[in-house]
Amino acid sequence: MEYRVGNGVDVHPLSEGRKLILGGVHIPHDYGCDGHSDGDVLVHSIIDALLGALSKGDIGDFFPSSDQQWRGANSLDLLKTIYAKHFANWDISNIDSTIILQTPTIKPYIQKMQENIQTVLTTDHISIKATTTDYLGFIGQKKGIAVISTCLLRK
Repeated sequence: MEYRVGNGVDVHPLSEGRKLILGGVHIPHDYGCDGHSDGDVLVHSIIDALLGALSKGDIGDFFPSSDQQWRGANSLDLLKTIYAKHFANWDISNIDSTIILQTPTIKPYIQKMQENIQTVLTTDHISIKATTTDYLGFIGQKKGIAVISTCLLRK
Protein backbone atom coordinates (compact mmCIF):
# COMPACT_ATOMS: atom_id res chain seq x y z
CA MET A 1 0.00 0.00 0.00
CA GLU A 2 1.24 3.49 -0.82
CA TYR A 3 0.53 6.53 1.35
CA ARG A 4 0.82 10.25 0.67
CA VAL A 5 0.47 13.22 3.02
CA GLY A 6 -0.34 16.74 1.91
CA ASN A 7 -0.88 20.04 3.61
CA GLY A 8 -2.58 23.21 2.45
CA VAL A 9 -2.75 26.72 3.82
CA ASP A 10 -4.99 29.48 2.58
CA VAL A 11 -5.33 33.03 3.88
CA HIS A 12 -7.77 35.72 2.76
CA PRO A 13 -8.47 39.26 3.86
CA LEU A 14 -11.93 39.96 5.25
CA SER A 15 -13.94 42.68 3.54
CA GLU A 16 -17.19 44.35 4.45
CA GLY A 17 -20.06 43.41 2.18
CA ARG A 18 -18.62 40.06 1.06
CA LYS A 19 -20.26 36.75 1.97
CA LEU A 20 -18.49 34.55 4.49
CA ILE A 21 -18.56 31.09 2.94
CA LEU A 22 -16.76 28.20 4.62
CA GLY A 23 -17.14 24.62 3.48
CA GLY A 24 -19.94 25.72 1.18
CA VAL A 25 -21.92 27.20 4.08
CA HIS A 26 -22.93 30.86 4.07
CA ILE A 27 -22.33 32.16 7.59
CA PRO A 28 -24.18 35.41 8.34
CA HIS A 29 -21.61 38.10 9.16
CA ASP A 30 -20.80 41.69 8.20
CA TYR A 31 -17.46 40.61 6.71
CA GLY A 32 -16.55 37.88 4.25
CA CYS A 33 -13.54 36.52 2.42
CA ASP A 34 -12.20 38.71 -0.33
CA GLY A 35 -11.21 36.39 -3.14
CA HIS A 36 -11.52 35.77 -6.87
CA SER A 37 -13.92 32.86 -6.44
CA ASP A 38 -16.39 32.66 -3.56
CA GLY A 39 -13.36 32.97 -1.23
CA ASP A 40 -14.00 29.68 0.59
CA VAL A 41 -10.64 29.41 2.38
CA LEU A 42 -11.56 26.06 3.94
CA VAL A 43 -12.16 24.38 0.59
CA HIS A 44 -9.15 26.11 -0.97
CA SER A 45 -6.94 24.79 1.81
CA ILE A 46 -8.29 21.26 1.33
CA ILE A 47 -7.71 21.46 -2.42
CA ASP A 48 -4.10 22.50 -1.81
CA ALA A 49 -3.58 19.66 0.68
CA LEU A 50 -4.95 17.10 -1.78
CA LEU A 51 -2.92 18.44 -4.71
CA GLY A 52 0.19 18.64 -2.55
CA ALA A 53 -0.13 14.99 -1.57
CA LEU A 54 0.00 14.07 -5.26
CA SER A 55 2.71 16.63 -6.14
CA LYS A 56 0.27 18.33 -8.52
CA GLY A 57 0.91 21.94 -7.53
CA ASP A 58 -1.75 24.13 -5.98
CA ILE A 59 -5.19 25.57 -6.61
CA GLY A 60 -3.76 28.51 -8.58
CA ASP A 61 -2.30 26.12 -11.16
CA PHE A 62 -5.78 24.88 -12.03
CA PHE A 63 -7.98 27.89 -11.28
CA PRO A 64 -5.83 31.03 -11.65
CA SER A 65 -7.25 34.31 -10.39
CA SER A 66 -6.17 35.86 -13.69
CA ASP A 67 -8.84 33.75 -15.47
CA GLN A 68 -12.24 35.47 -15.37
CA GLN A 69 -13.97 32.11 -15.86
CA TRP A 70 -13.37 31.42 -12.14
CA ARG A 71 -14.66 34.78 -10.82
CA GLY A 72 -17.27 34.04 -8.17
CA ALA A 73 -16.94 30.27 -8.69
CA ASN A 74 -18.37 27.91 -6.10
CA SER A 75 -15.32 26.38 -4.42
CA LEU A 76 -17.11 23.07 -3.85
CA ASP A 77 -17.40 22.82 -7.66
CA LEU A 78 -13.64 23.43 -7.91
CA LEU A 79 -13.08 20.64 -5.37
CA LYS A 80 -15.35 18.31 -7.40
CA THR A 81 -13.32 19.04 -10.52
CA ILE A 82 -9.98 18.30 -8.84
CA TYR A 83 -11.29 15.16 -7.15
CA ALA A 84 -12.80 13.74 -10.37
CA LYS A 85 -9.66 14.50 -12.38
CA HIS A 86 -6.91 13.25 -10.04
CA PHE A 87 -8.26 10.82 -7.47
CA ALA A 88 -9.55 7.79 -9.37
CA ASN A 89 -6.79 5.60 -7.91
CA TRP A 90 -6.55 7.13 -4.44
CA ASP A 91 -8.63 6.86 -1.28
CA ILE A 92 -8.75 9.69 1.21
CA SER A 93 -7.95 8.25 4.64
CA ASN A 94 -8.72 11.54 6.36
CA ILE A 95 -8.62 15.32 6.15
CA ASP A 96 -7.99 17.51 9.19
CA SER A 97 -8.59 21.26 8.92
CA THR A 98 -8.24 24.13 11.38
CA ILE A 99 -9.99 27.43 10.68
CA ILE A 100 -8.30 30.41 12.34
CA LEU A 101 -10.79 33.26 12.72
CA GLN A 102 -11.50 35.71 15.52
CA THR A 103 -15.22 36.15 14.84
CA PRO A 104 -17.88 34.95 14.24
CA THR A 105 -18.18 31.69 16.14
CA ILE A 106 -18.48 28.99 13.51
CA LYS A 107 -18.97 25.90 15.67
CA PRO A 108 -22.73 25.79 14.87
CA TYR A 109 -21.86 25.46 11.15
CA ILE A 110 -19.12 22.84 11.28
CA GLN A 111 -21.35 19.79 10.86
CA LYS A 112 -22.89 21.21 7.66
CA MET A 113 -19.40 22.08 6.35
CA GLN A 114 -18.30 18.50 6.97
CA GLU A 115 -21.39 17.13 5.23
CA ASN A 116 -20.81 19.35 2.18
CA ILE A 117 -17.19 18.27 1.83
CA GLN A 118 -17.96 14.60 2.57
CA THR A 119 -20.52 14.61 -0.25
CA VAL A 120 -17.94 15.84 -2.76
CA LEU A 121 -15.08 13.60 -1.60
CA THR A 122 -17.16 10.51 -0.76
CA THR A 123 -15.45 10.07 2.58
CA ASP A 124 -16.71 10.61 6.10
CA HIS A 125 -13.29 11.19 7.65
CA ILE A 126 -13.33 14.98 7.60
CA SER A 127 -12.35 16.86 10.75
CA ILE A 128 -12.94 20.61 10.96
CA LYS A 129 -11.94 22.64 13.99
CA ALA A 130 -11.82 26.34 14.71
CA THR A 131 -9.63 28.54 16.85
CA THR A 132 -8.87 32.22 17.36
CA THR A 133 -5.60 34.08 17.79
CA ASP A 134 -6.79 35.71 21.03
CA TYR A 135 -6.85 39.09 19.28
CA LEU A 136 -3.23 38.84 18.08
CA GLY A 137 -2.16 39.79 14.56
CA PHE A 138 -4.29 40.51 11.49
CA ILE A 139 -6.64 37.62 12.29
CA GLY A 140 -7.13 38.83 15.86
CA GLN A 141 -7.81 42.31 14.52
CA LYS A 142 -10.57 40.76 12.36
CA LYS A 143 -8.80 41.68 9.13
CA GLY A 144 -8.33 38.14 7.84
CA ILE A 145 -8.89 34.42 8.09
CA ALA A 146 -6.60 31.41 7.61
CA VAL A 147 -7.10 27.68 7.27
CA ILE A 148 -4.55 24.90 7.61
CA SER A 149 -5.45 21.45 6.24
CA THR A 150 -3.68 18.10 6.20
CA CYS A 151 -4.73 15.00 4.30
CA LEU A 152 -3.64 11.39 4.18
CA LEU A 153 -4.14 9.43 0.95
CA ARG A 154 -3.75 5.73 0.33
CA LYS A 155 -3.50 3.65 -2.82
